[in-house]
Amino acid sequence: GAMAPGKKITARIKRTLPVKGPQAPTLSELMRWYCLNTNTHGCRRIVVSRGRLRRFIWILLTLSAVGLILWQCAELLMNYYSASVSVTVQFQKLPFPAVTICNINPYKYSSMKDYLSELDKETKKALETFYGFSEGKSKVRRSADEWNSTGSDFFKHIPLLKFEDFSKTVTDLRSGRKRKIEGSVFHKDSSIVNSGDSNDIIGFQLCDANNSSECALYTFSSGVNAIQEWYKLHYMNIMAQIPLETKEKLSYSADDLLLTCFFDGLSCDKRHFTRFHHPLHGNCYTFNSGENGTVLSTSTGGSEYGLQVVLYIDEADYNPFLVTSTGAKIIVHDQNEYPFIEDIGTEIETAAATSIGMHFTRSRKLSKPYSDCTETGADIPVENLYNKSYSLQICLHSCFQKAMVDSCGCAQYAQPLPAGAEYCNYKKNPNWMYCYYRLHEKFVKEQLGCQQICKDACSFKEWALTTSIAQWPSTVSEDWMLRVLSWDKGQKINKKLNKTDLANLMVFYKDLNERFISENPANTLVILLSNFGGQLGLWMSCSVVCVIEIVEVFFIDSLSIVMRRQWQKAKKWWNDRKRDRSGKPPQAGDLERQGHDNPVCIDEDLPTFNTALRLPLPQDNPLPRTPPPNYSTLRLETAFTEQLPDTLEVGQH
Repeated sequence: GAMAPGKKITARIKRTLPVKGPQAPTLSELMRWYCLNTNTHGCRRIVVSRGRLRRFIWILLTLSAVGLILWQCAELLMNYYSASVSVTVQFQKLPFPAVTICNINPYKYSSMKDYLSELDKETKKALETFYGFSEGKSKVRRSADEWNSTGSDFFKHIPLLKFEDFSKTVTDLRSGRKRKIEGSVFHKDSSIVNSGDSNDIIGFQLCDANNSSECALYTFSSGVNAIQEWYKLHYMNIMAQIPLETKEKLSYSADDLLLTCFFDGLSCDKRHFTRFHHPLHGNCYTFNSGENGTVLSTSTGGSEYGLQVVLYIDEADYNPFLVTSTGAKIIVHDQNEYPFIEDIGTEIETAAATSIGMHFTRSRKLSKPYSDCTETGADIPVENLYNKSYSLQICLHSCFQKAMVDSCGCAQYAQPLPAGAEYCNYKKNPNWMYCYYRLHEKFVKEQLGCQQICKDACSFKEWALTTSIAQWPSTVSEDWMLRVLSWDKGQKINKKLNKTDLANLMVFYKDLNERFISENPANTLVILLSNFGGQLGLWMSCSVVCVIEIVEVFFIDSLSIVMRRQWQKAKKWWNDRKRDRSGKPPQAGDLERQGHDNPVCIDEDLPTFNTALRLPLPQDNPLPRTPPPNYSTLRLETAFTEQLPDTLEVGQH
């Protein structure tokens, strides 16, 4: 009977598969052999199916399965670096955070009069010129020191201007005359600049000191904003020239700011607070700063067991142009964090009791390759100027300050000094304001590259605050409380305290539940391999052995066949060339040795392609398939054949 296709091809391999020579198998034979012997059923069905339609359907199904495997495995690989978020809540004794408190007014106005007299005089003149506002007799005394001359020169260069109908015609504050000015206009309140009466537009002009035709006009639709921004510009210029020790004396002492203090039900005083000088908020005081190595903790939640302080605000000594609100600013932060009061501080009202309840959360994200966060900030190419643990804000501020020093030659007053730099002031750096405004505009538009360089921190602590306010002191208790507090304050205050000078603050844990939010890898290598196995088994009934088989046949064997063909061609060409040169006929030794049937290859044990490749080669001439031995003693084949009938007969007897 006819042989099955599998047996036919196995027999052919056993018989004729050569290692080298012209009968080396072709790629199509290799593929056919693989399809009949592989464990992936789709491939086998392609070869053994009868009829073109059925074969075409099996090809389509097999290719679809391969496509699905590749797609699903690519999805698995792409999702390998995904993370799952877990939230753990535990009840325990919690460390109390650092609480930094500042007066909204940075320096006592009475102490600053000598430095600010010229600027205040100029500001009052602007109010009189533009708004007809007058205090009557001027209370500002003139100072004969260097601030006077510096200021006058400075105001001459950057006066307040009133713009007419969005044109380049302005009224100068100093001269009161109208003139045309050049430069591109930057509206600081761009979203609302076209609303209201255009005659109200006030601003100032900043020019490049090195190129007077390079100017920028900064306009504001609100006169309040214009005057405050202009005042701050000149104020920063003056403050940058005052040494730090002097500024600390001009600001509030701990005795000035703190009237009473309680923590965890026990009395505390100024020794529990650490002074911290902020360039924009003057002297601030941090409770539980951890500077002496101990961090206070609390084992009970509720307002009775937190921090309770009464603050003396002293509204009468506020700078009327620099700040327009009264009260204190507080920020709750970790002991290793820098308190960015100006960015995220919470304002505290006077004549009120403000309760701030806290919920504590620790968060931890996975770093690369799961997310683009940084563990310590060491991998960010920006120097940390704040001497505190890394945060995104520290990085952004440090990056801007570095760009400021590089571009403008001096440092911006509101941020720490880089090594070797000094703060900008008009005397030494006449160009700094134009440079600063241009640079800040680039920073906001993300053109400096700081937002691209700086990354989030991977782990951070957060205190979520809930604020509630009550009137304090109450009308009935106001009289005796203010008298007692005035007495406590002692001889520093010669008058009875006013309730608008006081603020009551409570900071406490609402509960002692610590929430820990962490990211964990959603996949491990074991899960990934299991998923791969599932996909291969589902679509191709294939295992790891099958994958190795595919690699062996499609890459190693196929490549060896192609390389052998090329080698045969090259060898044949070389031999022909040699023969042509010498004119000799082909030698017997040139013939390849014959192959023979391999007794090991029986149908029960199908050969792999590589074992088949190791079989010796056949030859075209019709000689016996197994060459006869050279030993004459073994030439017995014909004798046995002739004697066989006799032997059989003997056996029958």
